[in-house]
Amino acid sequence: MSKLTKNQKLALAKIEAGKSYTLLEACEKVKETNYAKFDASFDIDVRLGVDPRKANQMVRGVVTLPHGTGKTVRVLVLCSPDAEAAAKAAGADYVGLDEYINKIKGGWTDVDVIITQPAIMGKIGALGRILGPRGLMPNPKSGTVTMDVAKAVEEVKKGKIDFKVDKNGIVHTSIGKVSFAPQQMVENAREFINTLIKLKPATAKGTYIKSIYLSSTMSPGIKVDAKSVDA
Repeated sequence: MSKLTKNQKLALAKIEAGKSYTLLEACEKVKETNYAKFDASFDIDVRLGVDPRKANQMVRGVVTLPHGTGKTVRVLVLCSPDAEAAAKAAGADYVGLDEYINKIKGGWTDVDVIITQPAIMGKIGALGRILGPRGLMPNPKSGTVTMDVAKAVEEVKKGKIDFKVDKNGIVHTSIGKVSFAPQQMVENAREFINTLIKLKPATAKGTYIKSIYLSSTMSPGIKVDAKSVDA
């Protein structure tokens, strides 16, 4: 096990062992224990009482964060020529079709989100080996396969993210930046958690939200009292 750095020790000293903090307190602690020299991501980990191996307990969804992600999201739209102008006007960074499909086949994946139309998916299917492992494959469930590509671009640019539970029953994602004000962090976290609650599978038994932890890119996890989310 690697030794703790000086900053890691300082961060841990500011967290009371075994304590569950209110959502606001936890957000303040994330800021307080962040020693990164860059604007670190504000992350959330939620352990759910589901069995992801069962199809009827898979939790996956999308959420538009009230204050965005704090990141500049690079969007590629693969669409028919008649939709290109609207996609560009909505803020897409790259718009086209065959030229970008060929670039991707050549190994180019310098984007964060790919949006396309249902009629185009036939052409994109062959890119699954490249896009799948990078989490870039368009999917109707995440809203990235749609007839209204312009609206999808606007939503992504405003802070829409998609997420899904992993094989261990944990949902992990970034929901902002440590430079956000504590109240902005609270509102983003609350929106995310409430979205998860709405997605609770009917077949899930027992406690659904088992634990919530907040952290920054390089800070320790801070446990949140789930009862404080709606406080």
